[in-house]
Amino acid sequence: MTTAEPKFGAWISSPSAVAAEQVAREPFDYVCIDGQHGLLSYAETRDALIAITAGGGTPFVRVVANSAAEIGRMLDAGARGIIVPLVNSVAEAELAARATRYPVSDGGRSWGPTRLGEHFSGSPADIDAGVTLLVMIETRQALADVEAILDVPGVDGVYVGPYDLSLALGASVPFEDEVVAELDTAIERVRSAARARGKIAGIHCADGATAARRAAEGFTFVTAATDMLALRAGLRGELAAARSRA
Repeated sequence: MTTAEPKFGAWISSPSAVAAEQVAREPFDYVCIDGQHGLLSYAETRDALIAITAGGGTPFVRVVANSAAEIGRMLDAGARGIIVPLVNSVAEAELAARATRYPVSDGGRSWGPTRLGEHFSGSPADIDAGVTLLVMIETRQALADVEAILDVPGVDGVYVGPYDLSLALGASVPFEDEVVAELDTAIERVRSAARARGKIAGIHCADGATAARRAAEGFTFVTAATDMLALRAGLRGELAAARSRA
């Protein structure tokens, strides 16, 4: 993925391959399955990856943890991008980078293309070139080291987790008024560091209006919708419309 124009994506937490395929048929630039907080098993994640690809989407996975085995398994299942949560140091970023690349690219990924398909064609170097790795910045430690983390070879960019970052900055609930100014400063530091290095500046947003604002600020990889929030909003809207005409 390039850093020139903002990419807008959708977030999948529900264990439905049918729903994932429908989301992928919308013109999102990526569709990310949430392995950390989502409700999907490995089999459901695999099926959702197949469905997203069938729907024409670019599948990403936020993995459960910064584990080489977990990252490799998701790539083998068909993920084209990996988002790693709670990366707090250069060493942790290096671990993630090695897990996403084969030895030809100075990585440690094991060769295991169990799923045959277009995204497995070509050499290991070709496959490596098609993988995007984003590491999440969501703690004080990560924020303090964000420039060095971005300098790690193989890290294509960062993805801000504003909910956890606000809690790490002292909020008792996400986005508490007392930390908003400090949170805004922290988010801008992450964005500026990525931009200065020509890398992807990503951020999680709950809705399209927030996503548009973040893109205007210069973020280039922006989640604009989540399946469960969109489902609830759609149901509430239709019910309200029905009752207003009753």
